[in-house]
Amino acid sequence: MRKLALLLAAASLFGFFPRQAQAQFQIFGGYSYARPSVTGSQFVVCPVGVLPCPPTSFTAHPNLNGWELSGAFNHHWIGVVADFGGNYGSIQGASTHLETYLFGPQVRLPGPVSPFAHVLLGGAHESIGSNLTVVPSSSNAFAAAVGAGIDIKVAPFLSLRAIQLDYLVTRFGSSTQNQPRASAGLVLHF
Repeated sequence: MRKLALLLAAASLFGFFPRQAQAQFQIFGGYSYARPSVTGSQFVVCPVGVLPCPPTSFTAHPNLNGWELSGAFNHHWIGVVADFGGNYGSIQGASTHLETYLFGPQVRLPGPVSPFAHVLLGGAHESIGSNLTVVPSSSNAFAAAVGAGIDIKVAPFLSLRAIQLDYLVTRFGSSTQNQPRASAGLVLHF
């Protein structure tokens, strides 16, 4: 009986019997689109004899394109995610950058089609370049994202992230910005 138990243990160690994966590491990389609410300052032309002429503020909603990279460690249906992203575009001809770095829990239903949802907290960095009319600015803020998506397995080690939608909240200045973010790309499984 003891020899049979040792033989079964050795066979399972060397992979003769299929095992259910207990833990899995995933890396996602892909395209990201964001439409943030960006507030900046703009130079204005002062009437003759009126000095100083303070800049006026404006709020814009640019279309920003970029990338997203995340790593997740999953155990059964729950996991932990580290998510980093950069979105870039322009406002009135001035370059605009929004970078995020977020961390948090994720719930995933394993399978060939694998939906997931997460709640992420962290920070964001926003910068606006200068041109003849826009005053340059750069700031850091609290950020949070609540989102969900769907991964479709195409190979044992590879999935297609068909869509990931996040509701991204930032707190630049003294106001809250609410913005959508969408991503798609490839997921590697280890």
